[in-house]
Amino acid sequence: MTSGRVVVEADGGSRGNPGPAGYGAVVFDADRGRVLAERREFLGVATNNVAEYRGLIAGLTAARDLGAHEVDVRMDSKLVVEQMSGRWKVKHPDMIPLAQRAREVAGGFARVTYTWIPRAENSHADRLANEAMDGEDAITSGFDVADTALVDAPEVAPVPAAEPASETAAAPGWTGAVGAPTRMLLLRHGQTELSVERRYSGRGNPALTEFGRAQARSAARRLADKGAIAAVVSSPLGRARETASAAADALGLPVTVHEGLTETDFGKWEGLTFAEAQRRDPEVHSRWLSDTSVRPPEGESFDEVRARIEAVRDDLTASYAGANILVVTHVTPIKTLLQLALDVGPSLLYRLHLDLASLSIAEFYPDGGSSVRLVNDTSHL
Repeated sequence: MTSGRVVVEADGGSRGNPGPAGYGAVVFDADRGRVLAERREFLGVATNNVAEYRGLIAGLTAARDLGAHEVDVRMDSKLVVEQMSGRWKVKHPDMIPLAQRAREVAGGFARVTYTWIPRAENSHADRLANEAMDGEDAITSGFDVADTALVDAPEVAPVPAAEPASETAAAPGWTGAVGAPTRMLLLRHGQTELSVERRYSGRGNPALTEFGRAQARSAARRLADKGAIAAVVSSPLGRARETASAAADALGLPVTVHEGLTETDFGKWEGLTFAEAQRRDPEVHSRWLSDTSVRPPEGESFDEVRARIEAVRDDLTASYAGANILVVTHVTPIKTLLQLALDVGPSLLYRLHLDLASLSIAEFYPDGGSSVRLVNDTSHL
């Protein structure tokens, strides 16, 4: 712990802008003679400015945790320094929530000053940011899946609140997987009129109800509070995109649409209740409830969905290797991703319940290992 004044130097970078990004931050004592804390983290795909702001937030948070009362911030980002000093307006939608979060943390100090410095004078933070982009282990992760504010359900086995796995460290638990996983935060869309009436809702495009939009905002607040999410990826269907947009706005990120995340095509059963579909096609409907190879009339089987979602998983783990990503989609794609992570049979599709706007977490490791951290959490609602 410390008291009095500290110096925070922060930096962020992106190789491609947007591209693989990371930040670094260091807290010195008032004379810059001693390092009190360091922070670095790989962010996945992000822009330079997002990484710069994330570095500032990490540095301010570290200073707060040390008990500092006054902070002198030094950065080589003219944009961040001028915006945080109030001389430039924050106009870009990606920057607004990040600047707001930085101001919230800064508001806890008696005084914060912001000074621009040349890159050559920011070498310590620059080194940390480059180490993060090079895949070095994070120094304190900003999104800890063991944080009880996010994970409220008890674990089956003890899982340490550890730093992200390195290339040689074992994954949490006893799975034996190694490497830094792609962590997928799986968010089901909010309520629609068809979900209220418990009707098959596949490729149709019902809008969110007002309650569904409120659910989306609640999920967005929770995700924004945790941060450290590199990308928001959504199904192309409107109800998912609207839910994703709420989270993306709160996180200061764009929404990337992935066509493979669309819901099952229920064919002729679209818009029908369970009982109506059973009456319409009694023999096919009964077989469909236990056989994943059976298609609804003019629709898509669960086996076909699995093949599609396997391709999505491979695409996302390649595109966002080692990053935390928010995936906003539907019941069947989420169940299928959890099924793949657990490496279990198709009974999960029929027995697992997922609430509207619920959050689940699956991790996929570069060596092929996987794990599930959370299922059907609705504590934010």
